[in-house]
Amino acid sequence: MTISKRTPVGELRPSQLLYTFGVGSIVDLPHISAMVMGIEDWNLAHSKIVREDRLLEQVQRRLGPQVAALRSPPMREEADLGFAPAFDDHDKVGVPVAPFPRWMRCPGCSLLAPLSTGLFRFRDVPGRPDRACLVHENCNQLKQPTVLPARFLFTCANGHLDDFPWLWFVHRGTKSCYGPLELRELGVSGEAADVEVRCRTCDISRRMSDAFDEDSPKALPQCRGRRPQLRDFTADPCTALPEAILLGATNLWFPVTLAALYVPPIAEAEIDKLVGEQWNDLFGDVEDPAILKFLEKQGKLANIPVELRPKLWDAIQRRRSGSAEEKPTDLKTPEWAVLSAPDPKRNAPDFELHNEPIPKKYAPQIERVVLAKRLREVTALTAFTRIGSPRDLAEDDVARTGTRGSISRTAPTFVPALEVRGEGIFIQFKEDVLSRWTDKQKTYASRFERAHTAWRRRRHIEPPDGNFPGLRYVLIHSFAHALIRELSVECGYSMASLRERIYARDTDKGDPMAGVLIYTAAPDAEGTLGGLVSLGRPEELERHITRALAQMALCSSDPLCADHLPEDDGTTLHGACCHACLFVPETSCERGNRYLDRTVLAATTRGDGIHFF
Repeated sequence: MTISKRTPVGELRPSQLLYTFGVGSIVDLPHISAMVMGIEDWNLAHSKIVREDRLLEQVQRRLGPQVAALRSPPMREEADLGFAPAFDDHDKVGVPVAPFPRWMRCPGCSLLAPLSTGLFRFRDVPGRPDRACLVHENCNQLKQPTVLPARFLFTCANGHLDDFPWLWFVHRGTKSCYGPLELRELGVSGEAADVEVRCRTCDISRRMSDAFDEDSPKALPQCRGRRPQLRDFTADPCTALPEAILLGATNLWFPVTLAALYVPPIAEAEIDKLVGEQWNDLFGDVEDPAILKFLEKQGKLANIPVELRPKLWDAIQRRRSGSAEEKPTDLKTPEWAVLSAPDPKRNAPDFELHNEPIPKKYAPQIERVVLAKRLREVTALTAFTRIGSPRDLAEDDVARTGTRGSISRTAPTFVPALEVRGEGIFIQFKEDVLSRWTDKQKTYASRFERAHTAWRRRRHIEPPDGNFPGLRYVLIHSFAHALIRELSVECGYSMASLRERIYARDTDKGDPMAGVLIYTAAPDAEGTLGGLVSLGRPEELERHITRALAQMALCSSDPLCADHLPEDDGTTLHGACCHACLFVPETSCERGNRYLDRTVLAATTRGDGIHFF
């Protein structure tokens, strides 16, 4: 990460650049607050292409056909991660950032001013990026103190972000005076009511609590449509209601991502299987037969038998034409097809499935258990949101909504992506048993649907009654959370390292799906360790399911938790569940801990008798 072309200021893991500190987010470094810039500013010389045809096709559906590739963030090679002098080009590799917010506060004299005034100077310590900072050279209280970013910002639900309008705010809309300003802490609580901005020229002041007062809509000006990550403003005026927000607030940036599991095609011939195994790393870039001769001279075809090498070009063309013809309408349908009917012919180095006997105790409800000993997941960052999380919405809503922040000024030709490898357990429910249960629970399903409609109407999501996932989803989703909490105790992975992938589709919406993949796909030390798959054996899985359901019967927050129902006023979108019993980390859940209810899993103190097991 660099604050200019020559100055490194910090380090982030590749996964953080997708999930936590992506384009448009603010990174809090030791002494600098920095904005991650748009992808036009990225140096692609140290960025690798990540191949996943199904995911790329879905990204193109959302962002346009001009998206040619998925790319990893620019990073140094592993061989270059040791000591590098400040003048070494390898030390300049990274994602560009810029200081933001642009208004700074001096802790000595309380001066509040933008960087454009020239009052603050950037001080770099070669070889110590953690000491990079901005200082106030002419402070009359301290000797060149390190200045701090102003901790109030200005944003809207359309993804725009701006410096807080300090001059407009303190002068209540007039622009005749330009300061200087000072920001003072009048108490020790740090609350907005104890923070005051004052104009030294006019000798007028105003408390910051006015900016957060919902009863004073005129306390803030209209949003200017600023996009600091792209260094521009939107062409059309922004009509969204602006909000004051704190620097570092958790709702300042949410990623909009798409993820896909690698699904290898069935290889009829041995050469097709060999090409498929090395497609992402080797053959995906081969556009001419002459390249194969070069690869052979470089010793890159050692895994291809000599007698099969003349057939390589034809196999590559077959693979490429087959990938172009496959246009699935969504990402999960092809995955469901291979998980619900494992085929040994599809097994590859990045994809290995094995059928496992069903636990006898749960044979009436479970159709199939599949151990995924090897999985490869690719995630692409397509946009971001502010204030509202995209996990609050269905996938179709995210694709249609106009509140997404852009990661590029023009139509992007690539998007940041990350590939990780892991393992998992897939559990498929019996369709006939599940269908009979949902038919009996239509009254409770209607209550959930009313809460779903009220929740969307309260947040102005159109249409309000659209994309209700159904009670089938609530059951499978709740089961996944209960099992994740139980498996994390013994599998060796933390709960935040386990994820769910729900396959739930009612019969009236197409071919039915009813299953869940609980998997781990971590890019750091928690790779494929085998601890999760080992718990998928019949005896182990039966024990864990039994314990998970027993935990759902009673919560430490009962009876308040058990008596909670989906609210018709749109305030909540879950039934009996809380942090003590069913919630999991946000990184593990695909729907933001919504559409959950432990009463569909086991009998609770509420005693309504709707449990499935």
